[in-house]
Amino acid sequence: MKITNIKIKYKEEAVAKLKDRFGYKNIFSVPRIEKVVVNSGIGRFEKENEKIKDIVETFRMIAGQNPIMAKARKSISGFKVRQGADVGVKVTLRGKRMWDFIDKMVNITFPRTRDFQGIKLSSISSEGDLNLGIKEQIVFPEITPEEVRHIFSLQINVKTTAKTAEEGEALFRALGFPLVEKNSLYRIKD
Repeated sequence: MKITNIKIKYKEEAVAKLKDRFGYKNIFSVPRIEKVVVNSGIGRFEKENEKIKDIVETFRMIAGQNPIMAKARKSISGFKVRQGADVGVKVTLRGKRMWDFIDKMVNITFPRTRDFQGIKLSSISSEGDLNLGIKEQIVFPEITPEEVRHIFSLQINVKTTAKTAEEGEALFRALGFPLVEKNSLYRIKD
């Protein structure tokens, strides 16, 4: 399997493909990735400081920068959440760290995921953004499975400048994301 740098692939191949397909007159009109947001809820670990510290440290290793704690915007008695309480951990990646994370995700993390069949097209929003859920943090290469004490899931949102789902899908295909064809759950279309 040939590992390619996603940023170089975007500049050298994807821009030209997207410009031809959608007829953009200016390269600045071509959709691009703006940022990647990785987050996880910690509500169930509210009183377990050790687990929260493990999650924060894991985010630091995975993303390469310090995460922030997400606070509850309002109180919800049904979930026993108070306004201002820590309910999640998140990190926003831009620039070099974003491209490095996307490289790692496409070339290493997806192939390491058990029973991975590709990304469903329903994961692309109507605005062309990609939203993924990962069940276990141990699929990332920075994490040593033997040293993990607490398994948790995370959400990855890839924000683009695409205006439609079609533009977003074309961008992700041009970058080499393993998208699954609409009618078949098990065939990956290039």
